Amino acid sequence: MGKVEGGMKCVKYLLFVFNFIFWLMGSFVLAVGLWLRFDPETVSLLSGDKAPDTFFIGVYILIGAGSLVMLVGFFGCCGAVRESQCLLGSFFACLLIIFGSEVAAGVFGFLNKDKIIEDVQNFYVKTYNENSNGTLIISYQKVLSCCGTIASPCPDAEPNKKDCETGIKDFFNSKLYIIGYVGIGIAGVMIIGMIFSMVLCCAIRNSREVI
Repeated sequence: MGKVEGGMKCVKYLLFVFNFIFWLMGSFVLAVGLWLRFDPETVSLLSGDKAPDTFFIGVYILIGAGSLVMLVGFFGCCGAVRESQCLLGSFFACLLIIFGSEVAAGVFGFLNKDKIIEDVQNFYVKTYNENSNGTLIISYQKVLSCCGTIASPCPDAEPNKKDCETGIKDFFNSKLYIIGYVGIGIAGVMIIGMIFSMVLCCAIRNSREVI
């Protein structure tokens, strides 16, 4: 089997280093996804029987993509070291799938931001109107440092204390931006990986034709 030489050998090792970094980034994405899913504050706000689950859809996409990135990064390292067209081809195909998933998570986080916030606000208002002293309402007020709603503010609240609808908007805005930026950021890095893998695949094929 022909081996790549010269500049292509440099590309080979660059691809290996890139995939190791890629594996680390997959670990980071997975960790962020798991944190968003099991964050006690977020879970406490969305733990009701009729609580909207739209927020967690983007989180699940992030977790799945992070897991795949770790797996693909490992196979990408193996393919680069062994100069295997099969492994590198599989790596490239998986990158395309993950690229789509990451972009989907990022776009989902940005485009559905307002709807997710509105769903949680409506859920809170409905629950508040049914029982303003319920456990879930107390949890919202404690986590978000808020009280009441826009239409029914707390009469004994501190002058500068915000209503919980505003608190919900601020809280989930920060979480959804994390999903969006992480998803789109990783997708951008994957474009570099696809370019490296294509170059190395071509180099391996050409070296074999020469042999």
